[in-house]
Order: sequence, then structure tokens, then C-alpha cells
Amino acid sequence: MKKDKAKLLLQAPKGMHDILPENYIFYQAVFDKAEEIASHYGFQFIQTPILENTDLFTASLGASTDIVEKQMYTLKTKGGGNLALRPEGTAPIMRSYIEHGMHTRPQPVMLWYKGSFFRHENPQKGRFREFQQFGLEIIGEPKPISETIIVRVLTLILEELGVGPIIVHINSLGDKECRSLYRKNLVNYYRKKTKDICKDCLRRLKENPLRLLDCKEQKCGEIKQAAPQMVDYLCPPCKEHFKEVLESFDSSEIPYFLDNHLVRGLDYYSRTVFEIFEDREERDDALASGGRYDYLARTLGRKDIPAVGGAIGVERVVQLMMDKKITPKQKKLPKIFFIHLGAAAKHKSLKIIEMLRKAHLAVNHSIGKDSLRGQLKLASKLNMSYALILGQKETLENSIIVRDMDSDNQETVKIDELVENIKNKLK
Repeated sequence: MKKDKAKLLLQAPKGMHDILPENYIFYQAVFDKAEEIASHYGFQFIQTPILENTDLFTASLGASTDIVEKQMYTLKTKGGGNLALRPEGTAPIMRSYIEHGMHTRPQPVMLWYKGSFFRHENPQKGRFREFQQFGLEIIGEPKPISETIIVRVLTLILEELGVGPIIVHINSLGDKECRSLYRKNLVNYYRKKTKDICKDCLRRLKENPLRLLDCKEQKCGEIKQAAPQMVDYLCPPCKEHFKEVLESFDSSEIPYFLDNHLVRGLDYYSRTVFEIFEDREERDDALASGGRYDYLARTLGRKDIPAVGGAIGVERVVQLMMDKKITPKQKKLPKIFFIHLGAAAKHKSLKIIEMLRKAHLAVNHSIGKDSLRGQLKLASKLNMSYALILGQKETLENSIIVRDMDSDNQETVKIDELVENIKNKLK
């Protein structure tokens, strides 16, 4: 028993994972590219807490969604409150928009975010219980151009990371006016199939019929194919909105596929919904997804606020980059190794390292090693171009030895001339 407990202590919790240094370069590549493109298109950064009031998600996502019913991590605080680890990013950002009176700013408000999100679901390739997302939100704009901007930025990020070609699956869920008739006909269709659908769908039939179209069970998927399609029930304003979205996609050369059974798993979506996949015959989970959510603010106690958003599943993109053997561009790696010998040199070395940092000269070093031989061996193993050697004599003379690791030639230079000396050598 003690052995099992010790083993458990040395494992990450199920469905959660460490991001090791050799893997972080992929995450960094995704975030850097995403931030670069999002900022260029006018999005600004926002960060919301990892913990939110549980009611924020039960109200906004829908009490009968899988996320609320099965996947949310919740806890009770010492003061008796109920908090949840955020399972998604849109509801917290709308909460922040309302709380901080962002409606008084020039509209629309365009925001990007990144960070960890949490869902207690079955772990599998590219799907974790703690996962990273990069997301975009445009709040305060009802026009279809908002959908195009969100999708264009997401597809550009994926394409420039090298994981394309991509395809956007898109559908319209209509609004409150036209969805009620569709819902009625959908229920009538499924009532004739109650013997053939799964237990979850039997419950969805009573509580949230649109979620029937989001079921992943094979037998339910076959029944779904012949189900009524929302596009046939769109009212004139929703039909016109969807038409403009597709026309905008065409003019922006965004590749898309009309997926008449796409509904997404959250209750707050209205009108446009989309999922972005790698464009190949056998598709895995979506790389990115999102949609319009004009009614979300009302579920949080305010009037309707037009909005649209989308997010990239970073782990899925990273996994695809690895599968495709895409090597991300690394930030400038150190070419200089700092060697310090003796206590006096170690104390002075931090000032020199800071001087090099301010000069934008990346440096590597090993505080723990004391021998010259050991530190030179490490510098060679790391393929450093130059070694800076600071011993007791150099410390007293305010100088340092600059050693060429390829030729083994070395020279002694004054500390205040070091930056210029190194820059000249690196040229």
C-alpha cells in the first residue's frame, strides 16, 4: 500500500501532464504566432481568474451540458462559496466585460486570452483534463464581419504554424425566434427513435434537444444524418446573416464546409457556429472552434450583447506539429558560457551576467560546478562558441578571459570592454 502511494506521489494526476523544456518550444511557437497575428488584427490581451463562481458556468453553459453535468471541477470555499476551475474562456470574459463596464469603451471590444482550462473527461491523444487554449472574443458587434475576423485569424495562426491545409465546418443555429419551430420538429423526429438512441440522448430529448446533434455515439450518429436541418428553418434575418458570413468567407478565401448538424456543446451559442479541422479524409478532434453568442450576457443578468469568439486547442496543435515533424523556430540560443572559479568570482558573476543581459547577449552558466575542466566540458557539450572565464586573479584585476571554444585561443579583456569584444566576435 505504501509502495502504491509513493508511486502515485511521483505521477501527475490522471489526464494532466508536465510541459518539459524540449516540448515547451512548441507551445511557445503556438503562443508567439497567435499573439503576433491577433495583435496585428487589433485584439488586446485579457486575463481572467482560473477559479470563477460555479454559477457563472451553470447559468451560461446550460445545466444539461456535459461540461456542467460531468466535467466541471468544483470546490466549496472555507467561507461556504462554490467555485469552479474554468472549463472554458468565453463566459469569464463576458463576466469581466460587464463587471468593468467595457460597454462604455469604443465598440467592439476585441480581446485575446491564453491559459489553462479544466474538464474532467476521458483522457486521450490531444485531449487532457488540464489543457491550454488561445482564444479570441469580439464583443459589441452584431455584423457578420466579426465571424470572419475571428475565423480568419484562427486559420492564419494554424496555417502559419504549418499544420494546414485546414477546413472550416460551419453552420447556423438561428436565433430564439426560428429555433423554437426547429426544436419542435427535431423532438418529433427523435421521439420515433427512442429505442435506438443512447441513454444520454434520451435525457437530452427531454432537457435540451439540440444537444442530440452533438452526441458522439456511433448509433446516434447514424440517426442524426436523417434528422431535420436547422438551415431549413432559419428566419429571414438569420438566413441573411448566414449568407453574409459565407459571402465574407468566400471573399477572404477561407475554405469551408456546410455542416448542417454542427451545434457545438454549449447552450449560449446562437446563429453562427464553427469548428476548424485539418483538411484530410480521416479527421481527429477540431483544432479550433467557436461561434456567435448574442444571448450570453442576458443569461448573466444583463441585456443582450452581440458577440462572437473562438479558441485553439493548443495541445492538439502541438501534437500535430510533432506528428508532422515541424520544427518551430527557436528564440536566440546562448552562444556564451560563463565559467566562474571560486567564491569571489561567483559573487561577481551575477553582475556580469546582468550586464550581458542588458546588452541582449544570451549566456549560459553552471553555478554548481567548481572545476575549470568540468565547466569547459559542459560548455563544449552545449556547443557554446565562447567561454568567459572569471577566476580569483581576474576578479581582483577587474578583467575576464574570453576563450574561443573552436580554436581554444583565448585573450584577457577588461570587464568594461567585454560587451563590445563579444559583439565583435559574434559578428
